[in-house]
Order: sequence, then C-alpha cells, then structure tokens
Amino acid sequence: MILVGAHVPSVKPLEEAGERKADLAQIFLSNPQSWKKPPPRPDAEVLRGSPIPIYVHAPYLINVCADNNRVRIPSRRILQDTCDAATDVGALAVIVHGGHVTGDGPQEEGIERWRKALEAVDTAIPIFIENTAGGDKAVARRVEWIARLFEEVGEFGVGFVLDTCHLWAGGEPVDEVVPRIMEATGRIDLVQVNDSKDPFDSRRDRHENLGKGLIPEEEMARMIVEAGAPVVVETPGGVEEQAADIEWVREVLGRKS
Repeated sequence: MILVGAHVPSVKPLEEAGERKADLAQIFLSNPQSWKKPPPRPDAEVLRGSPIPIYVHAPYLINVCADNNRVRIPSRRILQDTCDAATDVGALAVIVHGGHVTGDGPQEEGIERWRKALEAVDTAIPIFIENTAGGDKAVARRVEWIARLFEEVGEFGVGFVLDTCHLWAGGEPVDEVVPRIMEATGRIDLVQVNDSKDPFDSRRDRHENLGKGLIPEEEMARMIVEAGAPVVVETPGGVEEQAADIEWVREVLGRKS
C-alpha cells in the first residue's frame, strides 16, 4: 500500500496527521527561514514510537552549492543539525532542496560542493534531495543535471524527492518524466504532490490544491502512479483542504482511506 500524508504544523504533528486521516507526516523541526539549530522536542520519544512515519524537511535557506561560504558553510552546519534532530525523533529521512550555484562559477561546481557536503555530514539518517523550481544554475531542476548530480553523490545513499509543482514550474516536461528520473537516479523515494498556481516554466514555486491549479490532472495522476512512492501533499489551507487533497491522491491510487 502506498502511504499518503501531508506536511503538517510541527507542534502536534501526530494529532494534525490524524485530523487529515494521513498515513504519514512531514514536518519542520526548526524555523525554515533560520540558521538556528532545532531545539530539543519534548515529544521526541512519542514521535519515535509512533506508527505514523515522520519525514523532516530541512530549512529552505540551505544551499550547499553556493559559492559564498557565508551561505555554504552554515548550510552544511544546519543540515547536520537537522539530521541530528531528525534522528532524535525517529524520522525516516531528511529532505533538502538541491540548491544552485551562485556567483560566476559553472554549474558543475554545485555538484562538487554536494559531494563535499555529504562527506562532511555524519549521520545514519537518509538525506533525500528534492528537485527545485528555479535557479539558473540549479543542480536539481533539469533531469539531465539530476543525473549528473546522482552520478557524483549516489554512493552516499542519498534519495530523491519529486515535487510536481517544482517540476512544472521549473520547465521540465512532465510527460514520461518518471521513467527519465528513474533512469537518472535509480530511485524516487517520495513524491510531494502539489498543483501549481503558475504556468509551465514560470520558475515560481507557488503551490495550489490538487485539481485547482494549472498542472493537467491526468499528468499529475500519472506521475503519482508511475512513481509508486509514498506521497506528501504540501498544499495550501488547513485540515479540510489537505484532507481533500489526500483523498484525491487515494482516488488516483485506487485505494480507500
């Protein structure tokens, strides 16, 4: 059975997941716009023992590909801190955006910096790299660059997260994309199913509820089915809206809650 869940508020994630009838939950363990280390959680033991799988999304600020060491070095540090905190709550994986090269350097430098970042991280928890919507020298926007990235870092056991909105907004053709990604990475570990408020190749990362945005529903459904991986919706709204999106995915998968 393919599990379907949502990104939920982090204060009481198990209750939030229950209200949405979610099979799993994705959470932040710290402010996604901060370099601060995640604080200890009083419910860590409860989360570790929960039958609901937990995925942790790392802060958005992380860009291990940046040429500026005032970004690159803190990115490595907060990635380590996030992995440590995710281990404490028994999370299945830490999800981090692929990032992009800044400055005048070539795109290849981002791939080299990913290797150095993974060499520096000391953790047993899997790190999943997520495709991104923008960045002129992004290393995880186009499938051809995702292939080059995974050729370099695949030995570290990294996973891959396919975000449908990022794919669409990033200008990557959605037809036959899952087989192309599987050829590039050998794996899809999680699918973040989000519709898009903006047109194809807009480079704008604005999520919409499923079936209410601009991604053709049949293409989004095909990606879900072909990926065959656990699903997280990161869609707008609260319990009611996300519960409806979870049911949309379950209908696509032909299963009941």
